[in-house]
Amino acid sequence: MSENEANTKDDGTAKDVVARRSSHCYAQRKPLGRKAYGSIGHLPNSRLGPSDHSVHEGQGRICTTKTRDKHDRVIVQEKLDGSCTAVALVDGVVHALGRAGWPAESSPYDQHHMFSEWVQMHEDRFRAVLRDGERLVGEWLAQAHGTKYELGDREPWGVFDLMTGTDRATVDELRERIGDTFATPHSLHDGESLSVEEAMELHEAAKWPCEETEGVVYRVERRGKVDFLAKWVKPTKVDGKYLPEISGDDPVWNWRAPWWA
Repeated sequence: MSENEANTKDDGTAKDVVARRSSHCYAQRKPLGRKAYGSIGHLPNSRLGPSDHSVHEGQGRICTTKTRDKHDRVIVQEKLDGSCTAVALVDGVVHALGRAGWPAESSPYDQHHMFSEWVQMHEDRFRAVLRDGERLVGEWLAQAHGTKYELGDREPWGVFDLMTGTDRATVDELRERIGDTFATPHSLHDGESLSVEEAMELHEAAKWPCEETEGVVYRVERRGKVDFLAKWVKPTKVDGKYLPEISGDDPVWNWRAPWWA
């Protein structure tokens, strides 16, 4: 019996996870040998956190004011507010990872253990998309961080990148690869530069159901390659205000795994 079979019932729901790959040896290494995802620079007037950085002013102009020439393509997407996680296929093994690249099941937080088990349940879907050495990166929205979502029947993971090493797939390549296998953030604009004000107006009309929008991500492609990314976050955004370590209250769940005790 495979590990995936050992962790699921015939009807596809999870049973008690007794075969979790949480041995000390596995938990102490990064399957990718690196971070799963880096940080995106902020546009001018975006709310900066203590460890955040800004993009070059020229990049900001390309995003919001004027492209360099006809070869620039500016795509604007909604920014989701959850935990950045990834799923990688390495040497034929599917790994659920946290942003820093450690196995999700080695995290001290329930939300990441829940993500690891969810990935195991849907391993076949990831294998259908990924080639060896690749990873999908997305936002795990099961637990509310700074924004509450009303997910309903939606899955709690929104995919925004397909990567190999430090290389990103273009938006078209990502869409072609995943099809309707996984949900993605809303695409708000595709073309020339777009001001933040216009982007946020579009965002209000197209968003994952939430109490308030957080911001947007700009993806600039040039000659069929990803050039750079930038983001804008509302100045009023409060990071992690619903997390117990900040609020002092119980966790707030946007989605709770039906098998989770």
